[in-house]
Amino acid sequence: MNKEIPELYGSMIFSDKVMRKKLPKDMYKALRKTIENGTHLELDVANSVAVAMKEWAVENGATHYTHWFQPMTGFTAEKHDSFISPSGDGEVIMDFSGKELVKGEPDASSFPSGGLRATFEARGYTAWDPTSPAFIKDGTLYIPTAFCSYSGEALDKKTPLLRSMEALNDEAVKMLRLLGNETVTRVSTTIGPEQEYFLVDKDLYKKRKDLIFCGRTLFGASAPKGQEMEDHYFGSLKPRVAAYMHDLDVELWKLGISAKTKHNEVAPAQHELAPVFDTANIAVDHNQLTMEIMKNVAEKHGLVCLLHEKPFEGINGSGKHNNWSLITNDGVNLLNPGRTPAQNIQFLVFLMAVIKAVDDYADLMRISAASAGNDHRLGGNEAPPAIVSIFLGDELTAVLESIENDTYFGKQEKVQLDIGAHVLPHFVKDNTDRNRTSPFAFTGNKFEFRMLGSSASVSTPNIVLNTAVAEALSQFYKELEGTKPEDMETAVHELIKRAIRKHKKIIFNGNGYSEEWVEEAGKRGLYNLVSTPDCLPQFITDKNVELFTKHHIFTKDEIFSRYEILLENYVKTIIIEARTMSEMLTKDFLPALGTYAGETARHAADKKSFMPSVSTASEEALVGKLSETYASVTEGISQLAAAVSNAESLTDTLKAAESCHTDILGKMEELRLAANAAEALIPDSILPYPTYDQLLFSL
Repeated sequence: MNKEIPELYGSMIFSDKVMRKKLPKDMYKALRKTIENGTHLELDVANSVAVAMKEWAVENGATHYTHWFQPMTGFTAEKHDSFISPSGDGEVIMDFSGKELVKGEPDASSFPSGGLRATFEARGYTAWDPTSPAFIKDGTLYIPTAFCSYSGEALDKKTPLLRSMEALNDEAVKMLRLLGNETVTRVSTTIGPEQEYFLVDKDLYKKRKDLIFCGRTLFGASAPKGQEMEDHYFGSLKPRVAAYMHDLDVELWKLGISAKTKHNEVAPAQHELAPVFDTANIAVDHNQLTMEIMKNVAEKHGLVCLLHEKPFEGINGSGKHNNWSLITNDGVNLLNPGRTPAQNIQFLVFLMAVIKAVDDYADLMRISAASAGNDHRLGGNEAPPAIVSIFLGDELTAVLESIENDTYFGKQEKVQLDIGAHVLPHFVKDNTDRNRTSPFAFTGNKFEFRMLGSSASVSTPNIVLNTAVAEALSQFYKELEGTKPEDMETAVHELIKRAIRKHKKIIFNGNGYSEEWVEEAGKRGLYNLVSTPDCLPQFITDKNVELFTKHHIFTKDEIFSRYEILLENYVKTIIIEARTMSEMLTKDFLPALGTYAGETARHAADKKSFMPSVSTASEEALVGKLSETYASVTEGISQLAAAVSNAESLTDTLKAAESCHTDILGKMEELRLAANAAEALIPDSILPYPTYDQLLFSL
C-alpha cells in the first residue's frame, strides 16, 4: 500500500500535472496565469480546458458533471448533468463546452437569501473557480464554483472568501513594498483546519430520533464512566475505528486532501483528523469535502459520523481549529518571527496588524463561530470561552513590552530539555508553551483560532480575519506612507508602540476558563457575547458594515441578508430540537416510564399479597417518584409546546431567536434534567432507545 500512495494521491483531481499533459502549452500558460494572478479567463481558454477536463473525467469513469457550490445552508449543493449530447442520428456523443464549464444555472429560489430576492425570482448562477481544482467523485466531475443571484449578489460562502483573500493580498503587498520588499507579488492566506468528530454504531443511531433530526442527544443519563480516567485521549485505536480511519485517509488522498494526523480525542467515541496547510480557498473546499466523506465512509463501516458540537452532555464537545498564516509567493511565512523577532520589522508589522484586527473586530470573530450547536460547547472545559483574547506567549509578549517601554530586549536562548533518563535524547524546547484555553493563540508561525464549531464551514472566520487584517494593514500603511527608507525602522517602532498601547488589552496568556478572567475581561472592556442571539446584532453595526463594504467583501444588502439567515437558522434549529424532544418524550420516554412504574406497582402489590409482613415502602417510594416525574414531564411538554408556539408567532426574527434562547432552551433543560434522573432508574430492557453507555462504548 505504501508504494501506491504517491500514485493514489490526487488521482481523482484535475491537477497541474494533468493540465500540463492534456492542455496545449499556450492554453496551459493562460490558465496558470488566471490561477496565480487572478486575471480574466478568455472563452477560448475555457473551451480548451473543458475539452481536456471532459476527456480526463471520462477516462476515469465519469458520466456526469456538476457545479459544486456552497450556499448559505452551511452544506454543499450540486446538480448533475450528463456529458451526453444527441448527435442527430439516434446516437449520442460525450460533449462539454467552455460555456458549460464557466457558468451554470441552478434554481436559486429555494436556497437561503435572507430577503435578497423574492421566492419567485428563481434564476441564479454558478461561476467556475479555477483556483480550486476540479475532482471526480462517484462517477461525476465536480467543478468548484461560486454562487450568485441573477442581479449579482453573493449567495454563497466562497465568493466573499475569494474577495477577502484579494483584499488582504492587496494590502499586504502594498505594505511589503513600503517596507522595501520588492520581490513579493502576491500574499496568500493559508489554513489547516483540524476536524473533531464522534463515531457511533449505525444501528444504535437509528433508534435515536434526536441524533437523526438534531445531530445531538436531547436527553440521556450519563454513563457510569465518561472521560474521567483520561484514557481515551491518544489511546490505541480500536480495530473498527482504525479500519474506518484507514479507508477515510484513502478516499481523502484520492481527492488531493492531505489528511496527515489521526487520533482518539478526549471523550469516549471522539476522534480528530488534521490536514496539511493549504491556500485558504482550497482548504475550505477540502474541509467541506472532508466532512461529507467522513459521513459516507462511516456508513460503509456500519457507523455514523457525528459532527455536532455537543452530541452528548457531560463530556467534551467537538471543535474545529482554524490554523491561519500568511505566505508570500516566494515562500516566506510572514508570521515566522525568525531568529530575532525584536529586530524583524516585517514580522512585527504583520503580527501587530493581526493583534489590532482581532481587538478591533473581536465581535466579528465571535460571530464567525456562533451557532446553536456551538453555544452548548463554548466555555466548557474542552473549548475556549466566548470572550475573544489572544495568547502570544512569554517571548513575544516581552518583545512587545520592550518596544512599548523603549527597553532592551535580551534574546531568549533556546533551552536544551533534559528529561532525566540518559537513554532518552535531549531536544530543544520551544520558547513558548501552548495555551489550550485561548480562543486565538500564536503557535510558532501561525495563529490558531480554536473557537469554531466542528460542523461549521471554515469560510466565515477566514473572511472575517482576512478582512480585519487587511483593514489594519491599510491603516498602518497610511501612517507609514511617505516615510524615507532610512527612517522606516524608527517609524515602525513608533507605530508598534502606539498600537500595542491601544490594543494590548486583547492579549491574555493566562487561564481562559477562570472566573477571574471573566471579571478581568469585563474591566478591559472586552466583549462577552455568550449566545448566538447576543452576538448577531453586532454583525450589522455601523463599524462592521463599514469594514465589509470598504473592502468590497459584502454589499450592505449582503450583510443584512446574512444576518437574517443566521437568525433564521438559529430559530429553526431550536424549534426542530424542541419538537423532537417533545415527540421522543411523548412516544418513547413516557411509555417506558409508565411501564416501569406499573411493573413496580404490581410487584409491590404481589409482594404485599404473598408476604403481608414484608415492607413495600421502597417500591411505593419509587412508584411515587416515577409518577411525579411522569406528571412533571407531561406538564413540561405542554409548556414547551406553548413556548414554541410563542416563538413561531413572533415576526421579529431577533426576538424569536431571543425567545428560543431564554424560553425554549430553558424549558428543554428542565425536561432534560427530569428525564435524565428518571432514565437512570429505568432498566435498559424497558427503554426503547439506546443509552449513553451503549452509544459511547459500543465500538
